[in-house]
Amino acid sequence: EVQLVESGGGLVQAGGSLRLSCAASGFSFGDYAIGWFRQAPGKEPEGVSCISKSAGNTHYADSVKGRFTISSDNAKNTVYLQMNSLKPEDTAVYFCAAESLWCTLEALRYDYWGQGTQVTVSS
Repeated sequence: EVQLVESGGGLVQAGGSLRLSCAASGFSFGDYAIGWFRQAPGKEPEGVSCISKSAGNTHYADSVKGRFTISSDNAKNTVYLQMNSLKPEDTAVYFCAAESLWCTLEALRYDYWGQGTQVTVSS
């Protein structure tokens, strides 16, 4: 059974940092691209970042470029999202997802999803 579990969310002040983790089971990260998405109340889901199967390619939304970094540890089957210089507008539930072909920020392409972790940034 494919399972993705996010962790690392919490409450942080503006300008602070958090590191989210996405732990996978039931498949190998080498077979899937992994994406991070977020959804704030009343808003559409937003693609944040993704990393390709080989971890050779990454992609970021303009809103997080220069502040967020995605990385993977295939030995641990875990993908991380390091979030620095957090802003109140980063407040959302963050999800990781697995896609069998490409690193993309299009949510509809993803096959498997985690349950999400809440990130709250206070001003």
